[in-house]
Amino acid sequence: MDLLKAVIFGIIEGLTEWLPVSSTGHMILANEWIKMDLSAQFMEMFLVVIQFGAILAVIVLYFHKLNPFSRRKSARQRRETVSLWMKVLVACVPAGIIGILFDDPINALFYNYQTVAVMLILYGILFILVENRNRGKIPSIRNFPSLSFRTALIIGIFQVLALIPGTSRSGATILGAILIGTSREIAAEFTFFLAIPVMLGASLVKMAKFGFSYTPTEVEVLLCGMVTAFLVSIFAIRFLMGYIKKHDFKPFGYYRIVLGAIVLLYFGLVH
Repeated sequence: MDLLKAVIFGIIEGLTEWLPVSSTGHMILANEWIKMDLSAQFMEMFLVVIQFGAILAVIVLYFHKLNPFSRRKSARQRRETVSLWMKVLVACVPAGIIGILFDDPINALFYNYQTVAVMLILYGILFILVENRNRGKIPSIRNFPSLSFRTALIIGIFQVLALIPGTSRSGATILGAILIGTSREIAAEFTFFLAIPVMLGASLVKMAKFGFSYTPTEVEVLLCGMVTAFLVSIFAIRFLMGYIKKHDFKPFGYYRIVLGAIVLLYFGLVH
């Protein structure tokens, strides 16, 4: 049964990590309804480390674009790829610093259903407002060479907001990127690339805190969750990139508002 539950968590992670709907909001509901016969310490680590499977999906899907050593690229394209990685690293700095310094206080203060619900609803409303504001506007940044280091840093500052549970890392960075003139496609892809160092770092930190001693069951559950998250992430990323070519993010905004209301009602009534 625990392996089946790990599959369910992997599906939720794979879908919600890349869609701007907050994986945390879904995970707290799933963790409320799906109880594993494993320690609380393991579950805390598991819910973060299964993100590693989601990261691998980005690496597989965008390997050529992210590989600065590809022989199929011209010298100029290789330089642009190195530049892209530098922009990703610059964008990771704000959240990296704030996360390292204040991770525990932020979780202690904000990791509760009230905060998650409010952030779900708030950013849902913001997505709708921003899309209405940008209707008919032509974005100024439509490729990665035109995305400056200054723009990358600003997107990284928006990523800091995602440290508050319920915000959604992809939601905060996509919303911020669109606000400053980035196309939906570039905003989404840059968000995917930002996830590689951010989520890899978070996974390694959680594993180090938990320790590297696992029971056979824990190993099976962790691998099952990661593999499922990887496979579902492939689908979710392809879906999102196909979807935003013809549609905006407003449906995700409405979805967030509904989910936030469900979180408030469920925990308000049950607890």
